[in-house]
Amino acid sequence: MIFQELLFYFLTLLAEIIGTVGGFGSSVFFVPMASFFYDFQAVLGLTAFYHLFSNISKILLFFKGIDKRIFFSIGIPSIIMVIIGAYFSKFLVGDIGSLVLGIFLFLFAAFLLIKPDFVLAQTASNSIIGGGLSGLTAGLLGTGGAIRGLTLASFDVPKATFLATSALIDFGVDSSRFVVYFSQDYITKDMLFKAPMLLGISLIGTWIGKKLLERISQENFRKIALWLILMIGITAIIKYFL
Repeated sequence: MIFQELLFYFLTLLAEIIGTVGGFGSSVFFVPMASFFYDFQAVLGLTAFYHLFSNISKILLFFKGIDKRIFFSIGIPSIIMVIIGAYFSKFLVGDIGSLVLGIFLFLFAAFLLIKPDFVLAQTASNSIIGGGLSGLTAGLLGTGGAIRGLTLASFDVPKATFLATSALIDFGVDSSRFVVYFSQDYITKDMLFKAPMLLGISLIGTWIGKKLLERISQENFRKIALWLILMIGITAIIKYFL
């Protein structure tokens, strides 16, 4: 039991570091990892709970890069749709949703890697669709940061803006779904006891990720984000068929 607990915390730290470097948040890695330790509803609750700490850490370390225009154009649709997704998560049966998400992430990331010069126009419709879809999947499946990461990567924004704005949007998303998950009893006392350790992990993991980012160029940063998302998609597809 102690080994299992330590392994969980170690993998959580790893997810935080990689999520920071990738720019789309730790939940992309945390959700599939936590599913090996907890059932689906518990994973959703724990993810929302932990991700609040993770987002606060990133906002504190990268706050100078926040782009208010991107926040409102992508963040508001995300917050609205995450509430809807979180409510309907109680009706979700099986792993079909994860499979669909995995296929989407794989195809989109592969396209951007094949077409590195492709940039998605920063139009209102693209922002609303990307933000809304990321919020919906965050509520339903526990993670939507990769879709928002794809949207921001397509916009080709500077990495400081990418990280800070994504974290601020995530904070609004996680605060909203936390309330819904709590009302549906996804948040347990066991999760509250983990709060001090999870807070420390989020701060340390974000700090390590920030230091790694200082050594990565804008071009390489975009490639790393897309390759990580591609691997997430492949992992989700393989997991479905195992």
